[in-house]
Amino acid sequence: MRSIGELARASGLTVSALRFYDRSGVLVPALVDPVTGYRWYADEQVVPARLVAGLRRVGMPLAEIAAAVRHRAEPAVVGRLLDAHLRRLEDGLTDARRELSRVRALIDHEEHPMTTRLVLSRADLAAAIDAVRFAVGTDPELPVLSGVLFDVADGVRLVATDRHRMAVARVPGTVDGPTRRLLAPVALVDAVRELLGGTGDGSALPVGAGDGGTPLGGDGGAVPGSAGDAVRVLSGGGGGDAHLLLDGDGLTVTVAGREVGGAALPDEFPDYQRLLGTRVPAYRITVDVPALRAQVAGRPPARVLRHEGVDVPVTVLGLDDAGGLRVLDDVALADAAPDAVRLGVNGRYLLDALDAGDRGQLLLELDGPITPLAVRRPDDADAYSILMPIRL
Repeated sequence: MRSIGELARASGLTVSALRFYDRSGVLVPALVDPVTGYRWYADEQVVPARLVAGLRRVGMPLAEIAAAVRHRAEPAVVGRLLDAHLRRLEDGLTDARRELSRVRALIDHEEHPMTTRLVLSRADLAAAIDAVRFAVGTDPELPVLSGVLFDVADGVRLVATDRHRMAVARVPGTVDGPTRRLLAPVALVDAVRELLGGTGDGSALPVGAGDGGTPLGGDGGAVPGSAGDAVRVLSGGGGGDAHLLLDGDGLTVTVAGREVGGAALPDEFPDYQRLLGTRVPAYRITVDVPALRAQVAGRPPARVLRHEGVDVPVTVLGLDDAGGLRVLDDVALADAAPDAVRLGVNGRYLLDALDAGDRGQLLLELDGPITPLAVRRPDDADAYSILMPIRL
């Protein structure tokens, strides 16, 4: 038998850590003196203690350390735990690098204010705005979610979320200047979308813009919700491209000789990269959008939940016998086996995501009842939306 101090020296764990792992049930002493309370450990507990010490040093969560100790005689099980934790560490390092790059950019911007210019396809930018606009938040208590993030690196990625869903789209293009992140208020984004129009040929005046450079909205003021410039008529043409200028704390978009500008929201947008994660879904199912839309919209929801004074229709998705997607009604939900794949989402949000997907077929990725649903375009890996699950 070894005393707690001896096991501490043999394993690399401190005495206080061994006491903690005893209380947690991870590494329980072989014997506890009923009088003194002193802990004694068997020689066979040295290896498990060293395993705990190693996993502790790399920051593995307590529950997974406990699982690794329980299954230490099953290398495949422990290997999966190690692989999952390594992915988390790699994701964390990626997050840290991204955050430090952002900090450096803030410092550089304070000392040497710089501009970033982009040239994007007018049609591609319009399609990207259409793909994310539905997910913009409307809660006045969360102004940080009331806009669209323009994340400029290799082209620009547009991101919007209202906490219950998130939409992402990327536009390739030419970038001149440092990487930037700018949160554009939704009124400015809507004005940009109006400026882009639907033809993409640069010939038509945007809907709502009057003669002589009258701003969108027709009152001669700034774009509602932004502190920047309004729509103005400029000299020259812009062809089929959209020219973006991120200067200071504002965004200006020029298309075919016309311009929309406005100030950015001052808030820091959530780290959407961390929300996306790197999970591999259990099921990836191609769906016919008109058929799925008809099922969701044409039948009563499996459940209706009351949330913050509003009735929320819950659409429940599952799998049929062939592995395809199935929309469950209340009867099918009640009859489903306990281990059957079931995922509840807001039915209205699902319809929005299907419409924003803008394809006859979309790819749905799902795992289980507590994992978000991903809605992807099969031909565009950079455009997708994520719906938060509703607990059934």
